[in-house]
Amino acid sequence: MTDTMSPPEPTGAAPSPAPRPAPHAARSVLRAELRRGSVPWTGPVVALAVLVPMVNKADEWQGSWGETQGLLHSAATLIAGPLAAAAGCWQGGREHRRRTAGLWLSVPRGRPAQLVMAALPVALWAAVGYLVALAGVSAATWPYTGAGGPSAAVAVTDLCALVSLTFVGFVVGRVCRWRLTAPVLAAAGYVGLGAPSYLSSGARFLNPAQQFELHGTVPVWWFAPVMVLWVGGLALAPVLGYAARRRYLALVPLAVAASVAPLIVGTGEGLFRDDPVAARLVCGDTVPQICVGGLDGPLLPRATEALSGMLSRLEGVPGAPVRYVDPAVRPGADESALPSLTRGWSVVRNEFPDPVDYAAQTVWQLTARDCPASLEQNDPAGARRMWETDDAVAGYLADRDEAFPDPPHPARLTAMPDAERKVWLGRFLASRGSCDPQKVPAL
Repeated sequence: MTDTMSPPEPTGAAPSPAPRPAPHAARSVLRAELRRGSVPWTGPVVALAVLVPMVNKADEWQGSWGETQGLLHSAATLIAGPLAAAAGCWQGGREHRRRTAGLWLSVPRGRPAQLVMAALPVALWAAVGYLVALAGVSAATWPYTGAGGPSAAVAVTDLCALVSLTFVGFVVGRVCRWRLTAPVLAAAGYVGLGAPSYLSSGARFLNPAQQFELHGTVPVWWFAPVMVLWVGGLALAPVLGYAARRRYLALVPLAVAASVAPLIVGTGEGLFRDDPVAARLVCGDTVPQICVGGLDGPLLPRATEALSGMLSRLEGVPGAPVRYVDPAVRPGADESALPSLTRGWSVVRNEFPDPVDYAAQTVWQLTARDCPASLEQNDPAGARRMWETDDAVAGYLADRDEAFPDPPHPARLTAMPDAERKVWLGRFLASRGSCDPQKVPAL
């Protein structure tokens, strides 16, 4: 009979090493962890934490990529970030709550691999939640915007911040066994991420939740990689310090983060530059031309419609502007500035809430004079007559029958014969920008 038993190992031979888990086994564990316990709830919680404030303030951002991503950045880092850290913390304390921490020490997988396999599902769900919110908000903004789009650099840094906060929260949960650690960490994270925004120094830009002015600006080309090195290095240090066998390796990501910090602080507000798309004019085919900034192209028909009454009153007037341009562009001698389309009274989904007010602001840009305060002291009667004439012209052009306490009144312009009124308005426009009351024609 053939002996099928294995020969005994030689006495004193070294024991064979424990087999490494197969790659497919690691994938199976990851898939199981993605569906276990409270982990899957991380995605919906992060998505709702971003979407709820966005929906509540839709009138403030829907129509501008800059406003959209600015508020999205704020919600993702300041609200969803602490919640992601709390979710990671709760996952990290799971073995303490189940009293199975000692059992994990007996498995063949190393401590770093155990940490990654336990924390990665929470981080992945946090990332999915953010990406779902980003896609939904972008889809809601897209129909109302023209050139440009969401900044990939800002989206990458926000995503890195969420994942990093999740891993840091996991380590805190592993170290601290208190059951209330997760909610306390969320509250502390909210305060810790919000407080640096009130600083005035360049150090505030080290905060991943720092608020940016993204309307008309874009980050510099190296913004994303440098911020990822900074935020990721700070997050990787405690992970290595807790899980690595050689804990001094935690100094490596700390050194990387410290090497890029001076660049961020020194650049400060220079991290964002003017968006070249915003400086590009989009002009209509009317006479005179209406030209808005490149980011406000979809608003051009609404702006033209709002100004139609004013333009008809100026038709045929000598010296009237031949073009009305975006305020970001310095108007020429025969041009006039438009009011901002996406600030102040706000444009909602390409609709002006008050077209009459928009026309009035355009008229004010046309008739305003930047005169010193001493003018009224030196020539009070002349200054008063000049201001009242300016107000009368503004009321006529904006079609607002203002109740002036003293003449002249816009009704005087309305009562003039058309030819006489055009000549008088031409003389008035010739005095535009002058602070000499004698150059302003009497009404």
